[in-house]
Amino acid sequence: MHIVIAPNSFKNSLDATSCAKAIKDGLLQSNLNCKCTCFPVGDGGDGTAALLIKKWKCNRIVVTVHDPLMRSITASFGFINKNKTAIIEMADASGIKLLKAEELNPLHATSFGTGELIKKALYKGAKKIILCIGGSVTVDGGAGILQALGFRFFNSKKKELKDLPLDLIHLATIDKANAVKRIYDCEFIILCDVENFLLGENGAAKIFGPQKGASAKDVQTLEKVLTKFRNITLKQTGIDMNSIKHGGAAGGVAAGLNVWLNAKPVNGIEYFLDVTNFNDVLKDADLLITGEGSIDEQTLQGKAPYGVAKRAKQKHISVIVLAGKIPLHKNNELNKWFDVLLSINNEPEINKAILYTKDNLKRTAKALGDLMAINKTKTSA
Repeated sequence: MHIVIAPNSFKNSLDATSCAKAIKDGLLQSNLNCKCTCFPVGDGGDGTAALLIKKWKCNRIVVTVHDPLMRSITASFGFINKNKTAIIEMADASGIKLLKAEELNPLHATSFGTGELIKKALYKGAKKIILCIGGSVTVDGGAGILQALGFRFFNSKKKELKDLPLDLIHLATIDKANAVKRIYDCEFIILCDVENFLLGENGAAKIFGPQKGASAKDVQTLEKVLTKFRNITLKQTGIDMNSIKHGGAAGGVAAGLNVWLNAKPVNGIEYFLDVTNFNDVLKDADLLITGEGSIDEQTLQGKAPYGVAKRAKQKHISVIVLAGKIPLHKNNELNKWFDVLLSINNEPEINKAILYTKDNLKRTAKALGDLMAINKTKTSA
């Protein structure tokens, strides 16, 4: 039996490569006679760029940039000299992983550092930038990125606004006269793992703000900030930031960069699977095992397990998903794509479950392999 193992990362616990290895180790320890191919995947979330950099054997360029609170840090991006392509992980410069819990404050957290990574890639000669935006801690509509690239934001008295995103509530004019000229000769692709629009009940502030430390009052302020940014942008460009699918991703980065840099937001997992030739890996597969920290109906809105399951189902390959959390009751929509959903956890306490993700994946995979071996024996008898 040939099993393709294609998990996403388990958030706050284990990267996709380690997840795939744990599942493989468990299967090979079981009684099942199988061949395993590990193919860790990313959908634009934190860790996606690292996977692309490894798969494409990119050079890593290490640089000094600023974190979300404007402190100096070291970050890196992948670079392919041959086709002048840079792969950038937003989380490396503007990620929630860079801040302590008590430092979370999306009214003042900026994506400026990601803009610095883009700028350095441009001056390295990049003609194409692939930006993976998951895991960010900002809700600034990409204003910080634009600021790092030379855009300037002014109030009605022509005073430059510095404290982004909060100061954007006073925004009157966006000036791109000093923008880095190389942006106009570069193709920007943004890998997104959500489909949310910028504003409203399912927008960047209300859905993702609380995850990044925003209080109920902060969420209202951020909604006003993004609305002002959208209104001034619409006035100056004629393009509505709130009309862009995926626009709410990473606190509105996808919307802001789409309008001002002509960046193209794409479904992250579909793009990843296309450029890494995932379909070729499935050619002689008998079973696909995927996984993620949590599986629910949101999984079907562009998350990695859904993306790989779709490809497998097109080839009539059964799909098993391993997750830290699965629905308590049967879900018909999920069951269309996943033949079996298994929770790996026997720890009711979330911090313990996260701590033992690797062990739990290995244990569950071994049990799964043993069950399949028993079934195979009975079928052959």
